[in-house]
Amino acid sequence: MNIPSKHLEELVEHFSTLPGIGKKTALRLVLNLLKRDEEEILSFSKALAEMHEKISSCSRCGNIAEDDLCSICVIPSRKQDLICVVEDIRDIMAIEGTEQFFGLYHVLGGVISPMEGIGPHDLNIESLVQRVQAGTVTEVVLALNASMEGDTTNFYLYRKLADFELKITTLSRGVAVGTELHYTDELTLGRSILNRLPFDMTLSKR
Repeated sequence: MNIPSKHLEELVEHFSTLPGIGKKTALRLVLNLLKRDEEEILSFSKALAEMHEKISSCSRCGNIAEDDLCSICVIPSRKQDLICVVEDIRDIMAIEGTEQFFGLYHVLGGVISPMEGIGPHDLNIESLVQRVQAGTVTEVVLALNASMEGDTTNFYLYRKLADFELKITTLSRGVAVGTELHYTDELTLGRSILNRLPFDMTLSKR
């Protein structure tokens, strides 16, 4: 791709590092920005800089936060004894959109995937165990994607938490196998949360 400006080429390279953005799409985005006025560009760059400076991870659950705790963990009316374990923050957004879950969350930051070199120690698992060890949690909902990696992670978490006196549940299979949680429609996801089932270890070992 012959780009007649090193500045444009540099921007195209940056945009093309984003997920799902190829060089042609990146070039289209950059050329669109080139048509914007200076005020829009400054506002755009300011928003990017502030995102990097002011957004961090919740010290308790790993959700996006602008302070020490996220906007969910600071709500006293949320059920403090109920934790929903998710892969990433997109799953929190999806579940919150159903308005059917009123507990807290725990973001693993991924799932166990030997093919990609991701093991248990690469995920936020020990911090989940520590939250359970505090003795205030009565139920952990395993809300990971219905995939081989998700089931493997569910099984590992079940084994880690099995010695504690708490209920371990999972979403009902209204969520189709292989479907990523954040792409599931809100009605189906909401019903899967309400109709959650006791975790069946034998299903995860298949």
